[in-house]
Amino acid sequence: MSTPTRVDPATEAWSLALEIVFSEKPPRVPAVAAEFDLSPMALKLLYTLEPDAAEPMSALAETLFCDASNVTGIVDRLEARDLIERRDDPRDRRVKLIALTDDGAVTRERIRQRMHEPPEQIAALSRDDKRTLRDVLRRAVDCC
Repeated sequence: MSTPTRVDPATEAWSLALEIVFSEKPPRVPAVAAEFDLSPMALKLLYTLEPDAAEPMSALAETLFCDASNVTGIVDRLEARDLIERRDDPRDRRVKLIALTDDGAVTRERIRQRMHEPPEQIAALSRDDKRTLRDVLRRAVDCC
């Protein structure tokens, strides 16, 4: 008779979180991206850009885990929709900075509101359980 394998609590917690994420139908990122007529990568770019800040395209490539050449196409499409703009870097003329336009900041906020809506499994928890889950996840986010 084999002994059941014990999974450490951190692995079990992460597995449960992934189960919630992967069980959403339709999957959240592509669904929200489609609502805004964006690709998932364009959605992530808008999601991560901070209003009133500009990021070099190389930093965006790192954030998106892709080659800088791929970011160019994403930026071109978002710029054509007036959601972002290219700016010259005052410290280095070779570098282009990417910033949200006013329309882009509004769209970013709407995207973040949709992405932050809790899945049914979390929304159905009691108020105390939601607070406990929030507090534990806050400690996890803040720890490292």
